[in-house]
Amino acid sequence: MASTPLDDEIERLQARADALKSLLRIQTSTILAAPPTRALLTTSTAKTRQNEALLARADAQLAHNQQSLYRACASLTTFRARDPDPNAVDAGAILGVRVEVVSRAKFLRPYYVLLNRPYGGSGSRSRHLRVHRHTVPPCIPLAGLAARYLAPPPSNGGQEEGKQDLAKFARALRRELVRYHHRLGVVADLRKAAGLGGKKATGDGEEGGGEDGEGGDGRLVDISAADAEAKQISIQWADGRTGRLVMGDDGEIVKVVAVGDHGRDREAVRQLFGDAKTVGEVARRLAEP
Repeated sequence: MASTPLDDEIERLQARADALKSLLRIQTSTILAAPPTRALLTTSTAKTRQNEALLARADAQLAHNQQSLYRACASLTTFRARDPDPNAVDAGAILGVRVEVVSRAKFLRPYYVLLNRPYGGSGSRSRHLRVHRHTVPPCIPLAGLAARYLAPPPSNGGQEEGKQDLAKFARALRRELVRYHHRLGVVADLRKAAGLGGKKATGDGEEGGGEDGEGGDGRLVDISAADAEAKQISIQWADGRTGRLVMGDDGEIVKVVAVGDHGRDREAVRQLFGDAKTVGEVARRLAEP
């Protein structure tokens, strides 16, 4: 059912109201977090319910700011835990690594890697760590990072060969997680710029029109990640053409190809990507009026 002008106007007003509500929340939080505001509420002699409610909100905002600052600055933290299994190795002692990731201006649910020390004989137990449990996505090369930075102790009793570096392991793991979510964000930005998955039903009709599609429908109808690592992006046009983009770890364009009824469509690639070096540049080009 086609939308009427009244429906479009209601949708625009609703979007404007949501934006104003969000702005009001931001401004309120900013005012409550200001030191002069807190000093005024603390030293005020009028013990009214409204004053007490504002002071409670100011305390809550201060706690939220401190937590956000901690999570932003201390993106890698460790903690001790204990495995409840009575047969766990090393008396159930666990070292946990908590990884914080911020994506699209929001804190994501933290990732956890639990480590234990299963090596060593009946005498002295080795201090070498091993990954015991984790909540890392399968597409992250956790096993490879562990093999590189948390190598098991050598069987011949040497020291250098089995040296571990937990700090480098944690930093490399966080870098892989940040890159992964950055690529997901780039795909989302590309979809939004093309008018997919948002309030627009279709993308701009100016894109496309390759060598084999003159006069055809060059609208973008789908842009999505084609693999678990979000390093490949699948692109589909309304006239049946398809494309595949290979993205690097940091969002750079490695390779892109479009295929139509008569083979490769280089003109479609030129019109969609131009001389862009990163997928983010392509999203900005599509978002331009």
